[in-house]
Amino acid sequence: MPVTLFGRIAFQIESWINAVLNRTSDPAAELDYSYEQLRDQLQEINRGIATVTTQKKRLQMHRERLRSSVEKYDEQVREAVRQDRDDLARRALEKKHATLDQVTGLEEQIERLQATQDDLVERQVALRGRIEGFRTHKETLKARHEAAQASARVAEAFTGVGGEMADVSRAIERATERTEQMEARAAALEELEASGALDDVLAEGDEIDRELQRRSTEQRIDRELEDLKTRVGRETDAGTDGELEPETPESGTD
Repeated sequence: MPVTLFGRIAFQIESWINAVLNRTSDPAAELDYSYEQLRDQLQEINRGIATVTTQKKRLQMHRERLRSSVEKYDEQVREAVRQDRDDLARRALEKKHATLDQVTGLEEQIERLQATQDDLVERQVALRGRIEGFRTHKETLKARHEAAQASARVAEAFTGVGGEMADVSRAIERATERTEQMEARAAALEELEASGALDDVLAEGDEIDRELQRRSTEQRIDRELEDLKTRVGRETDAGTDGELEPETPESGTD
């Protein structure tokens, strides 16, 4: 059968290649290299955490500046109402609500960044544990490998066993080590999936959405302006009544 013949030839070639690799490879060096790769992956996670934290802090600082601006606009509105300048009060309220919308967008972004940071920290802790476990397992395998090499050399010296049996032993050991390395690498890569991205806080809707938003904002501004005028008027009336209240004459009998 052609397929069977080609399969046998491919198997023989793969076996020969594996035998060559087994003779030239250094399992201890391969384990050390895999360990350093895991440590590099941990450093990538650490850099990711630092980047996300920096972005979150930057947005938090910007949010605090916007909140200070909202307080300033509130004072401007009250002063404009006291001076009977509805136009200035309306402009200040428009700026206030535009700033509040920006604050809301920033808060959503900060929450997303916080979730991303928490996820990266969890992955960092998990990967550290895997690295420590791999390091212990690596040292154990290296000790076993060195002991096996020493035992094989001693056995060959006493029994005269040739290189074929040694090749079989090393092939089995190499297959076991590579399987364990691939399992450790696959588990580590599962912990390093990229996640989280800054969404655009300036995304806008269509023209109808913007018009509805503008009308809603104007209605809020009108209501707030009327409330402020009412409160300021009451405060003014209360002050005037206090100043004009007549004194009660003292009464007595002669």
